[in-house]
Amino acid sequence: QVELVESGGGLVQAGGSLRLSCAASGSIFRFNAMGWFRQVPGKQRELVAAISSGGDTNYADSVKGRFTISKDSAKNTVYLQMNSLKPEDTAVYYCSAKRVYTWDLWGQGTQVTVSS
Repeated sequence: QVELVESGGGLVQAGGSLRLSCAASGSIFRFNAMGWFRQVPGKQRELVAAISSGGDTNYADSVKGRFTISKDSAKNTVYLQMNSLKPEDTAVYYCSAKRVYTWDLWGQGTQVTVSS
């Protein structure tokens, strides 16, 4: 079973940047997609960004133009570059893998806090 481990979260001021990393313990090459989700207490987990096996990307409207997802298949790592951060980006961010049809692998999450 491949495990996902996130890193890079922290506290940043509004307007600042952070880069999240998701390191997989095994190959992600054959996974249909990798993604980043976020969740705040009392709300559903939402998809922030995803990248397909072919490199196609999609983003939540709220982060378009500010966040960029990328992957390094040789390193089995997925990144989320977050720029122009806003207080409403504060959440626990989770890395996930869609091995075939569903998002069925999850990391433990990393906290991102954006102060105003």
